[in-house]
Amino acid sequence: MYYILFYKTTEDYLEKRGAYRPEHLDLINKAHAKGDLVMAGALAEPADGAVFIFKGDTTQAAEAFANNDPYVKNGLIVEWQVRPWNVVAGGE
Repeated sequence: MYYILFYKTTEDYLEKRGAYRPEHLDLINKAHAKGDLVMAGALAEPADGAVFIFKGDTTQAAEAFANNDPYVKNGLIVEWQVRPWNVVAGGE
């Protein structure tokens, strides 16, 4: 099963993320290497959110990611949610 983690960012996210970006990217790389995270990326035009695709049996990996993300911990993310995603094409 796939799960999408949606982030909604603060208006000044781009200006504030620099201090937390290395730790955020490290968290992404570790989740990807472990096989929990399939894809991740920021939304553009406007830069007001991000999307992370997780694969697993439960929402646990996605929720743990958000709860440990320095962007969330330091207030750059104003809202996040995990939703199950029923893939009809392109899934493994």
